[in-house]
Amino acid sequence: MYQVTFSEQAMHELNQLDQLAQLAAIEPISSLRPADLAHPREPLGHFHRGAKSFFRLRAGDCRFYFEVIGETLHVNYILHKNSLEDFLLRNKLPVSEQQLVEQHSKFWKYLESLTKQ
Repeated sequence: MYQVTFSEQAMHELNQLDQLAQLAAIEPISSLRPADLAHPREPLGHFHRGAKSFFRLRAGDCRFYFEVIGETLHVNYILHKNSLEDFLLRNKLPVSEQQLVEQHSKFWKYLESLTKQ
């Protein structure tokens, strides 16, 4: 089992949920094992951004974007499931969610701006 930590943006998103919804949202990430990360499959995905290695976990209405730091899973961003889908729909991009995250720099700039609020 891993220790799970959250960025300010991720904590802000979690705090928007009631307590039972918070527990339901974090249960999937808190139960991840090294074997899950070694061979990710839906609802878990893996991608690279520059030199960093990120994972995406779908958990209910939330999408967790995190990295592994030793024995810790650090959740950088939590997004509502519709935020990325809405982005794809508005821009009519014929790419998967993972390809968008890997290739679209504006998406990452938007996420980084969330942590500075």
